[in-house]
Parts: sequence; structure tokens; C-alpha cells
Amino acid sequence: MRGSHSNESCPDLFELSDGNFAVIGTEATAALESRLPPDAARADYERIVVISRDTLIRAKRDIPDA
Repeated sequence: MRGSHSNESCPDLFELSDGNFAVIGTEATAALESRLPPDAARADYERIVVISRDTLIRAKRDIPDA
């Protein structure tokens, strides 16, 4: 697994062939939905997932600026 020190599953962020990004993280919709900022919302088909700060920082170098 990419970035896994134990060869187990781990959070990840990756670009899809259509230019969108997919996130593998811990599902936390029920726990975090009430804590969303007032200007944030999610559709019924969307989920809130959590990834570590380290995962996002490591992925940053692979995310294009434009």
C-alpha cells in the first residue's frame, strides 16, 4: 500500500483519470456533520471522511497548482 508502514490499508488521496480526486479515509459523517461550519453542507450521497494531517501534507506535492 502507498505510504503504509505496515502493509495494511491506510488513508490516501489520489487523482482519478478524469481529473477528480478520491479520498480513502475513516467514515465520520454521523460524528462530524453537526460540527460542519455554517457555510458547509453535504448532499445525501456525500460522506465526511477523515484523513490525517500527515496524509494531506504528503499528498500536497502530487496535487497540481492549476
